[in-house]
Amino acid sequence: MSILVYTEINKGRVKKASLECINYASKIAEMMGTTVTALVNNADAGQLEEIGKAGAAKILSVKNDKIGSDSMNVSAAMEQAAKAESAKVIIFAFDIVGKAVAPRLSAKLKAGLVAGAVDYPVVNGANLEVKKNVFSGKATAVYTINSDMKVISLLPNSFPVKLGDNKATVADFAVDLSTVNSRIVVKEVKTNDAGGMVPLPEAELVVSAGRGLKGPENWKMVEDLAGVLGATTACSRPVADMHWRPHHEHVGQTGIAIRPNLYIAIGISGAIQHLAGVNGSKTIVVINNDKEAPFFKSADYGVIGDAFTIVPKLTEALKKFKAHQN
Repeated sequence: MSILVYTEINKGRVKKASLECINYASKIAEMMGTTVTALVNNADAGQLEEIGKAGAAKILSVKNDKIGSDSMNVSAAMEQAAKAESAKVIIFAFDIVGKAVAPRLSAKLKAGLVAGAVDYPVVNGANLEVKKNVFSGKATAVYTINSDMKVISLLPNSFPVKLGDNKATVADFAVDLSTVNSRIVVKEVKTNDAGGMVPLPEAELVVSAGRGLKGPENWKMVEDLAGVLGATTACSRPVADMHWRPHHEHVGQTGIAIRPNLYIAIGISGAIQHLAGVNGSKTIVVINNDKEAPFFKSADYGVIGDAFTIVPKLTEALKKFKAHQN
């Protein structure tokens, strides 16, 4: 019996969320007296080595270009791997792939599923007690998975990534997709150009702005602040809907849920839909000229004033601080 982890490669590197999953799985494996097996597609030697350092004892290496483009194919691959490894616990990241595949696999394997876990589970005999956020992040709940097989997906940025000196055994794994009756046809794959920034789900520093910026022509000051901090830029839904910024920067309940160490919100009122996607942030800083903005109630630090004055001054102060540090 092992714990199986779905591991993704993105833009030539192992996704941070996948490394979190392997770390998480290794913690469970230690508690249950077993080991971690990772399934990865089209990985090179360096990526396989990193997966091992994250805690995988064994890696199932697949070479199949169809795996990453269709959730039904990913589900089939994981089902076959789970049976081959006699896995009783399967781990995904709670991202686009995990949201599509984990429920499907759970139904196929008659496995209990907890989606969006935010803490390590408690092992209670054959059961796992798993904590997740509920009510748009306003509370947490503990779910007990008592089925024979268990599926858990992890909210990204909820767990630290630690690499050791472990070396994994690598085995080629052939996946049979001949019986998969997929209704999905992938005609073209377009990736979001983050301009070298860390993707939002993995970002530890995020600078975000809303309608308070009055127009897309004013976004340079947001980008300047993000550049000094080495942060990723984001926006509220109205900004994306008005096409001031691309939709892949939209954070919130209907956008991307993030959990950075620092979230700076500029000119965002803080509607409940936006808060639902960012209230997992470790530190929230709000800059707004409306002292009644709801966001201040959720902020760790609040600055009441004109963003067009405050943000450039903050950027310059950070530049001077960094220059002094160097």
